[in-house]
Amino acid sequence: MDHVRLSDGVVTLTPFGPADIDAHLAGEDALLVRWLNGGPSTRAGVEEYVRRCTAQWVYRGPARVFGIRTGPEPVLAGTIDLRFAMPCLGPGQVNIAYGLYPAWRGRGLVTRAVRLVCGYAAQEGAREGVIRVDPENLASAAVARRAGFRYVGHLPEPPGIPLDRYVRELAEIPAGARTAAAHAV
Repeated sequence: MDHVRLSDGVVTLTPFGPADIDAHLAGEDALLVRWLNGGPSTRAGVEEYVRRCTAQWVYRGPARVFGIRTGPEPVLAGTIDLRFAMPCLGPGQVNIAYGLYPAWRGRGLVTRAVRLVCGYAAQEGAREGVIRVDPENLASAAVARRAGFRYVGHLPEPPGIPLDRYVRELAEIPAGARTAAAHAV
């Protein structure tokens, strides 16, 4: 788990872990609660989430959650999740979900993080990235488009929540870029 480190020189992704709990709780705002978390976080809830995330990394489960970090002394700016198995996914697809804390928005960090996890997911065997976005979440839809994803439709998802779906063939990422972006450094 600790050896996974993806970086493009501006953004660094490493597994989300216990050292991230305080920064996550401090960074959460109403937009993260609305679009990603489903409700305000509690310390106990985040601690349990980190335990599940750690187990997924240790046992190579279908969920991989990265902390998005930036700066010379990498500071946690948000999270990005990969889900290699979900009822809404087909064979070879990986779901990508992301959120940044308010102080870090508008700097292109999530677009960079999406590109990095696409390379990682391809190396893990995924062939297509999927980003599902609430139609009202214009910022997340813009990230998907900037990262090369194309809109494929407004699809109802269980339990009946309509989401816009964006996809990108991971094979579209040039082989050299995929290797350079997603290697463990």
